[in-house]
Amino acid sequence: MRTWRGEIPIRSLYTAGVAGQSFLEALKERGKLVGTRCDACRQVYVPSRLFCERCFAELTEEVEVKPEGRLASFTFCSVERDGSPLRRPLALALVQLDGATTFFLHRLLDVTEPSQVRIGARVKAVIKPKAKRKGSILDIEGFRLI
Repeated sequence: MRTWRGEIPIRSLYTAGVAGQSFLEALKERGKLVGTRCDACRQVYVPSRLFCERCFAELTEEVEVKPEGRLASFTFCSVERDGSPLRRPLALALVQLDGATTFFLHRLLDVTEPSQVRIGARVKAVIKPKAKRKGSILDIEGFRLI
């Protein structure tokens, strides 16, 4: 594979948007995971969305989902974004939360080897104590096998 090193002098500010802000506020203030439901498609999106990705309907119904779910996929990362090696591999989980039809990507906690985990395993979100939450996706520390 061919690569070219370079830098792009761009600064950006990520905003969660209206729906994403609703998700982050519920997480920060109540320690809850919320999404939005599309009545037409019967989809439940977590984090919240403003429009259905299937039928483009406006989504106005907020729903709370449980912090538990099933592991749909996982991977291990061994390099940092800048290409430098990580001290320890980082496990990432693709989770379908109970009550949601979409998937949620986050860290998989306390897992260091692929042999420790399997597709379909039950997991639970570990949410920081209220005093430590800042309104960020990192208010969820990750998912732990249950």
